[in-house]
Amino acid sequence: MKLSNFVSGLPKVELHVHVEGTLEPELKFALAKRNGITLAEPTPAQVRQSYNFTDLTSFLQAYYDGMNVLLTEADFYDLALSYLQKAAGQNVRYVEMFFDPQAHTSRGVSFHTVIRGIHRAQVDAEAKWGIVSTLIMCFLRDFQVEYAMATLLESLPYAQWILGVGLDSDENNHPPADFSTVFARARQEGYLLTAHCDVDMPNSIEHINQVVNQIGAYRIDHGTNVVEDPALVRQLADSNIGLTSCPISNSWISQTAKVEEIIQLTSSGVKVSINSDDPAYFGGYIAENYQLLEDSGLDHSFLADRSRDAVAMSWASPTLKRQILDEIDEYCA
Repeated sequence: MKLSNFVSGLPKVELHVHVEGTLEPELKFALAKRNGITLAEPTPAQVRQSYNFTDLTSFLQAYYDGMNVLLTEADFYDLALSYLQKAAGQNVRYVEMFFDPQAHTSRGVSFHTVIRGIHRAQVDAEAKWGIVSTLIMCFLRDFQVEYAMATLLESLPYAQWILGVGLDSDENNHPPADFSTVFARARQEGYLLTAHCDVDMPNSIEHINQVVNQIGAYRIDHGTNVVEDPALVRQLADSNIGLTSCPISNSWISQTAKVEEIIQLTSSGVKVSINSDDPAYFGGYIAENYQLLEDSGLDHSFLADRSRDAVAMSWASPTLKRQILDEIDEYCA
């Protein structure tokens, strides 16, 4: 996808990217070689060709399979640094990265190994490219609630590196309310709260309602199905609860990129940010997601407003928010 000059230069904030979902096939092969792992596909090109997702479940199978090459602190360092370099090259000023510790501790990789590698990459990326980043620790909703609580407790010695917690993985038959006690404890420990409500899931409106009114999340990841409930849309707008939308990934696991829903929601006063989700699997980083909107006929003012929404919805410091907003205004002027 060719990027326009405006999209390339627009200062950006990313709030919905899974660091494990940035594992490009070339890096996957390099880490497999380093760790003595034989992959099913003989070349990176064939890995890409195998990505033929039709829904969330088929995507998650490939997503978790890819993680098997991540074993050492150096692996997680290389993974995160590669993403942050790419993001910095797309004028991302600030990013809140998801990571899935249970996907690794369940394989015998320690929490310490995971977070140490990612954190070192964050420090080096800021020094090299000026990109500021922090972490959101996600619980896997298709694992036991007790495992999520244990992971939360295991995270506490590293709490200075983790800004918030989220909820991801297979939403089918795993409603957010199941994890209410875990989120309540996370709030008590000082973590900020968000949760995935994936597009076109069964019981989507009920799940969004649970995230807002039982869990008390500050924002929702995906969540564009909320347009089906005008009262809930008004509640999001009135409560300043924004959505982190990922148009390209929407188009892989749903019938559309949800552009019309994004327009409808922003017209109703709901903040919506644009993000990449799992760019190595869906074929587009944050700039490509903005480009999809521009190619859909949306003007530069609309794109800039989505970048401003991302700043407003972020958990960055007031000083950093003001700095990035000034950069966006200067760029658009």
